[in-house]
Amino acid sequence: MAEHPLKQRFVLDTSVFLTPEIREDEETVEDACLRLLDLVAEAKLAHNISCYMPPSIDEELTTMLRDRDVDEAVFEKLDTWVITKAPARFEVMIPAEMVYEFVDEMSDRVNRGLRVSEKAVRKAEESRAEQLEDHDHMTGVDKVISELRDEYRDALRQGVLDSREDFDLLILARELDAGVVTEDQGIINWAEDFGLRYLKGRNFPSLLEEYLTAGERERWKARGEGDR
Repeated sequence: MAEHPLKQRFVLDTSVFLTPEIREDEETVEDACLRLLDLVAEAKLAHNISCYMPPSIDEELTTMLRDRDVDEAVFEKLDTWVITKAPARFEVMIPAEMVYEFVDEMSDRVNRGLRVSEKAVRKAEESRAEQLEDHDHMTGVDKVISELRDEYRDALRQGVLDSREDFDLLILARELDAGVVTEDQGIINWAEDFGLRYLKGRNFPSLLEEYLTAGERERWKARGEGDR
């Protein structure tokens, strides 16, 4: 279209809709999603800005929103204004060097996970007979297991690409030459390696608002020049 020679595309992650960072004061998840989707709709109509989501992300988001019992209006707007498109997995090429780096990183994280586990086993042995004062039903071993889960998750998953949904997001963004919108640091790290534009989810509503405000200024400017 002549009005929008540089078409903007964004691929949205689940975290964009669920992060508390996009919510205004006292705003619920449902209200935040409706406000964001209204901005997406306005940006599409005013500037032909398109938002996409791979089917795996759409399914994940839908499940999480239904668990939060949001109104059907959210799903109607989501289906209307966010395009669901499967990534072309057999067509998009990934440099072999990136795969090597991923393998090396996962190997290192497995080793870190093992060290975390070994530390927990030793700590559990020391805490076997210990009963925690503030928890009638939690032994020292239970506490160690709880800590192990958190530390193991951090060692193996934090800041890394750890699901097919994440990968689908990046492949689709690369295919469409689109910006990635997410709160997930692992996706951001890989978006940098892929050479993709990216934006924190918390900043996405402000970006859309700025596009709309700038467009309104241009319309008023053009109208004023036309009246001369």
